[in-house]
Amino acid sequence: MATFEREPGQLFVGGQWREAADGARAEVVDPSRGTVVTTVAEAGPADVDAAVRAAREAFDDGAWSGLSGRERGRVLHRVARLIRENADDLAALESLDVGKPITLCGAVDVTNAANDYEYFANLAQSQDGALRDTPLNALAYTKREPLGVVAAITPFNFPLILAGSKLGPALAAGNTVVHKPADETPLSALYMAGLLQEAGVPDGVVNVVTGSGPVAGEALLRHRGVDKVAFTGSTAIGRHVASVAGEALKPVTMELGGNAAHIVFEDADLEKAVGAVIKGFVFNTGQFCMGGPRLLVARSVYPTLLGILAGAVPGVPVGDPRDPATVIGPMAAEKHLKKVEEYVALARKEGARIVCGGERLDLDGGYYYKPTVIADLSNDSRVVQEEIFGPVLTVQPFDDEDEAVALANSTPYGLASGVQTGSLARAHRVADRLQAGIVWVNDWAMLDPAVPFGGVKDSGYGREYGPEALAGYTKVKSVVVSLD
Repeated sequence: MATFEREPGQLFVGGQWREAADGARAEVVDPSRGTVVTTVAEAGPADVDAAVRAAREAFDDGAWSGLSGRERGRVLHRVARLIRENADDLAALESLDVGKPITLCGAVDVTNAANDYEYFANLAQSQDGALRDTPLNALAYTKREPLGVVAAITPFNFPLILAGSKLGPALAAGNTVVHKPADETPLSALYMAGLLQEAGVPDGVVNVVTGSGPVAGEALLRHRGVDKVAFTGSTAIGRHVASVAGEALKPVTMELGGNAAHIVFEDADLEKAVGAVIKGFVFNTGQFCMGGPRLLVARSVYPTLLGILAGAVPGVPVGDPRDPATVIGPMAAEKHLKKVEEYVALARKEGARIVCGGERLDLDGGYYYKPTVIADLSNDSRVVQEEIFGPVLTVQPFDDEDEAVALANSTPYGLASGVQTGSLARAHRVADRLQAGIVWVNDWAMLDPAVPFGGVKDSGYGREYGPEALAGYTKVKSVVVSLD
């Protein structure tokens, strides 16, 4: 267990735990039972202002930004170590808060969060400038500097991982951070604030304000003391974030919605392909921006693959996220469950065939939905074109490679895509043509902090992970010294 102490659900500002200025609290609900498990402070504009001011003071005093990259890296390595030492607590919190299966939380969320901090700890000392050859009688060089105060706004579906993907590079580069987690899933963010402090991150360098998007999020987004916004969330909200940030000329990294196509060609290994397809749409109960909810299948194997899915999908274990055998837990909130129901009802209205699933699962009062496969929809259906964000898979046939690529690229989104084929030439050829930030071949969701991901089109811009992410939290300064 971590050694820090705090009252349940307080804000973390300037290295201190505190209540919201007006004393407001918000409920946190266990989605597996629909019951309130705790409350957290609900930040208002005054709290956000205090957090940004604390971050600015911490940046300006140089206690973090003035350290060498190697020294910052040592602290971030301690963060990774503490995450691993507190893995059971973090997994339990994430499972309770989001409804994720406990096994998934440990193997994926906690592990990847530790890997995030470890990777960026190693990159912290790699921010080298460059000597530039010019015809000037001068020495010209560039250097990378931190931006200042970063607003990190994270969503409900992967609270721990997506916080690490932003805080890791922001801190490695020498910035300070105000983190606003999703109002539905704030618990791991508060726990991590204590671990970061315990690891040696100076007071004020990381601040956590819990609260609603329209109040706390908006105040943070519009605060003049913020130098960069890092946002993950829906495309609709992303447009608003980009608009507000653009007015103030603030740089923004945005990882937004997705509706990825998973293409299965006739030469694919169907047994392996089916495993990847199921993982692609049930992982995290389908609440995954880089999930694969659109399956495109070569017509010659279309009936066969539908038959395999009809037999296999209902057997995927759905249930209590605390059960180690559970693969699919509840939706993270009732509103997300209702959204899935609305899309499936629309599919039925349009005459689609529900291959399996298509209804709620009545279990302990939780927000469960059976994994659902839908066939016989037109490509212009909203069910195909829009992001459902639940355990729902639409299946469409195609006749040739050109049609497969055209269907894959036909939605406004471009976050991820997948290709199942036995041909190496086809894999490279199709990957080149797909409009997506990341393309997986013969598997799904192969992610690592060294591999950048992010969107094109309505899926956003900028990149998380890799050296590209670190560069996004710095600015380049040129220095030209006369030798005359």
